[in-house]
Amino acid sequence: MNKLTVLPSPQIRSYVSTQKIMLCVCLALLPTVIAAAILHGARALLVVLCCVISAVMFEYIFSLVTKKENTISDLSAAVTGLLLALNLPVTIPLWICSLGSFIAVVIVKQFFGGLGKNFANPAMTARIVLMLSFAQYMSQDAFIFDGVSQATPLSAPQGSFETAELFLGQTAGCIGETCTLTLLIGAATLIALRIISPVLPVAFIGTFAICIAISGNDVVYHLLSGGLVLGAFFMATDYVTSPVTAKGKLIAGVFCGFITFIIRIYANSPEGVSYAILLMNILTPYIDDFTHTKPFGAIRKERKGEADA
Repeated sequence: MNKLTVLPSPQIRSYVSTQKIMLCVCLALLPTVIAAAILHGARALLVVLCCVISAVMFEYIFSLVTKKENTISDLSAAVTGLLLALNLPVTIPLWICSLGSFIAVVIVKQFFGGLGKNFANPAMTARIVLMLSFAQYMSQDAFIFDGVSQATPLSAPQGSFETAELFLGQTAGCIGETCTLTLLIGAATLIALRIISPVLPVAFIGTFAICIAISGNDVVYHLLSGGLVLGAFFMATDYVTSPVTAKGKLIAGVFCGFITFIIRIYANSPEGVSYAILLMNILTPYIDDFTHTKPFGAIRKERKGEADA
């Protein structure tokens, strides 16, 4: 007689590991890194290498000091460093790159328990800290493009750049946010591989576009400017800090799009993507609680007043 073995859930398992997911993200961002090197020069690669190496090094040192399991092989620290680098200007001092990696990996990620327990996206939070602490280096009013200092699309008068220039990244800006073409190629790859869901980024960009149109501004110009595409597809979709359910992703995307619109158009800041995503990260537990699904066959628990009646 055969034994019936009963195992705890989940019964449906996936062979896609964290390492494979992170590797896919790195490969999806590779075209953007190559474009950054072409558009902004070899120093863009230096910034990327500094952030990635620093992030991996700090994670390794933290595991040694705290005597915890070494987790650099899952590539999460490398992805954090890569995303941070793509959100920095090409002229940023390298010591600030290393400091940003320390903030992202040690303070935001490891101090809260490591991968899967951080309350906010490490790379995005580190970028905000650097923006508030080193405004003179992180300011988006003047970046280097093609060896010449020029204003970014968001700090310049609307219409200062052609659509083709914005789409191909022939403008000043953070090294990973200018070339929309390569970002969309990477995003399409992650969606095709089912690494990320399109619900949140589409809701994010769609809500922002609708708000921009209602306000009377140039929709295409704003969609192709700043860190909207990079943030929507590669930052807001972080597994740990984004909602789990499709309904939750939709709510988070709408929230991010609206907040980005408010900050970009009405606040004293040319960009609001980072702050919108951070606020969404903070609200994610509440969104998950509001949109959680009922288990099949579950019976709603009666309240005390209903039972007495």
